[in-house]
This record gives sequence, structure tokens and C-alpha cells, in this order.
Amino acid sequence: MIVAVIVIVAIVVVGATVFLAFGRHQPDDGVATFRRHIDALSPEARREVIERVQNARETGKGK
Repeated sequence: MIVAVIVIVAIVVVGATVFLAFGRHQPDDGVATFRRHIDALSPEARREVIERVQNARETGKGK
């Protein structure tokens, strides 16, 4: 009887761990990923990337 309770508790703990590790993971969208990369750049590098994105939009490559 005690062994059965220990096995059930172990299964619940493993299931909860798997759910917490993988159950709530949602893929990032492109905008959030881009903003995270921009935030990691220095101000000079950030300025260059933003200018390239704006130039691409103006020339129609960003569509």
C-alpha cells in the first residue's frame, strides 16, 4: 500500500515538472525577437540596424 502511494506521488511530481517545463512554452513572434535583439545592441549598432530597416521599408523590401 505504501509503495503504491509513493509511486502515485512520484508520477504526479514528474507530471507536474514536465508540464511546468514544457507546457507553457510559447514560441516568440518575430517582433518580440527583433526587439530583444535591438535592446541587446549598443546605441551605435542599434542606430545602424534601425536605419537599415527603415531603408528596406522605404524601398519596398520590407513587405
